[in-house]
Amino acid sequence: MAPINPPITRRSVLTGIAAAPLLTAASCREQSSTLGVDVAGILPDLSFTLTRVRDGRQVSDADYTGQVVALFFGYTHCPGICPMTLQNLSRVADQLGPRAQDLSILFVTVDPRRDTPTALANYVGGFTDRADGLRGGDNQLAAITRRYRVTYDVDPEAPGGYRVTHGQSVYLFAPDGTAQLLLPRFSSSDADIDGAVKEINRLIRA
Repeated sequence: MAPINPPITRRSVLTGIAAAPLLTAASCREQSSTLGVDVAGILPDLSFTLTRVRDGRQVSDADYTGQVVALFFGYTHCPGICPMTLQNLSRVADQLGPRAQDLSILFVTVDPRRDTPTALANYVGGFTDRADGLRGGDNQLAAITRRYRVTYDVDPEAPGGYRVTHGQSVYLFAPDGTAQLLLPRFSSSDADIDGAVKEINRLIRA
């Protein structure tokens, strides 16, 4: 088995990282803006039950009612997409200033076998304090990924070593839990940070 690279942190991203392109796993209406795809009325409301790693509590969508939620699926050993996406979301939180208290970034691991609670908590905490790492059992993970049409694959026996593939989109939900936007390009170095800040401010005020 090939050696496993250590997780990439916010510090690593800031020193320069090239985001590797992956297939965006989603099927929605046409691109509605430079920021993302309008999925209001298409994707279901926010709904899940998972374990929040920073405190070990089982949480659900109800724990985030009243918050704008940015939902993303990935894993801590991800070489490019995950750290760049979390870095971009942390930049959004920074630009929101005091209003960042109304934003919750939820990072759901698709690789709970390696992403222990401690490893996942340390990973997301290295980017922003607005992020919660979430993990669950097979049934819980299957439920949330089916609900939002997330494609992923974990193959510990892949040629060349442990391999994980996953979609790269960020799902944006309003404070009432309704799906609003799918952000398919938020893992790039030219992600529309200002546009995301504007949209989140709009949702906070709505």
